[in-house]
Amino acid sequence: MKKLFMAAASLLLLAGCGTTTETQEQERVEQVSTTVLHTREIEREIRLSTNLQAYLTQNVAPSLTGRIEHIYCEVGDRKQAGDMLVRMDQTQYKTTKIALANLKVELNRVEQLLKSGSATQQQYDQLKAQFDQTQEQLDFLEQNTYVKAPFAGVISAKTYEDGELFAGQPIVVLSQLDKLKALVAIPETYFTRFKEGMRLNLTSEIYPGETFPATVEVVYPTIDASSHTFQIKILIPNGRNMLRPGMYVMTSIGLGKENAILVPYQSVEKLVGANNRYVFLNENGKAKRVEVELGQRFDQDIELISPLITDGVEMVTVGQHKLTDGVSLNVVEKKEQSL
Repeated sequence: MKKLFMAAASLLLLAGCGTTTETQEQERVEQVSTTVLHTREIEREIRLSTNLQAYLTQNVAPSLTGRIEHIYCEVGDRKQAGDMLVRMDQTQYKTTKIALANLKVELNRVEQLLKSGSATQQQYDQLKAQFDQTQEQLDFLEQNTYVKAPFAGVISAKTYEDGELFAGQPIVVLSQLDKLKALVAIPETYFTRFKEGMRLNLTSEIYPGETFPATVEVVYPTIDASSHTFQIKILIPNGRNMLRPGMYVMTSIGLGKENAILVPYQSVEKLVGANNRYVFLNENGKAKRVEVELGQRFDQDIELISPLITDGVEMVTVGQHKLTDGVSLNVVEKKEQSL
């Protein structure tokens, strides 16, 4: 009985302690300074970075397996559209070419016999169909025996040597370098701001002080549901051949003037172990925790994005590090944000 009484007393004591802790938290008053926020006109600018890619890349490989007779290029060679790149074994091509020549002679003979009535239309039609089929086969073999460059570019890889058996991997890789492209993911907030034909300038740490003009060639029409971004394709002329695929480049795009709310960067709190950002507002003498997104940065100030951060709200700018949601505030200094 005595043990039961002691256990009950312990439970009551613990419950009392919990109630006391909660009461103390509610009654805690923190000394803070606040600032009444106002919208300001800013020059909207988005900064982007990406890696360059060859505008076109072709894995050069025939549609038929066989022995590689000769490769007409090495890595780094520049080729024009139509230049010979690879010659495969010619045996099947030459055999088919002879067969087509024989069929042509026979077709001409039957055509004459048809005119004189010594051959039927059916005989001519059958031979003509065989001739056409062999012609198509010869065209196919010619394209895959004498492999030519589909566009002007530079040989960026080579995986075989003369005499080896082609077994599926590209023989060479042709990359177009006189113009490059870049695919960039843009936050969905700016979807309506980007149009095809927009001009921008790229910079690279490799070339300090140099700028490279570029154009938005494609604005992709869909939004990625997981990242809430959309893609744009940028076209970069590269006539001076200073840029290369794989290079890291940056750009800033001006999107016009608009109103935004800026606060000192140090006044924004970050959740430990995550990237969530939040601030505290003074709401009737109580601290209100508000999740925010960070927008464009201007020196020591950062743009806040949240439906709860509007013109005229009072935000804690000093003493916010020790606050929790609902704690009472004693505002020792209240400032109006300069416009």
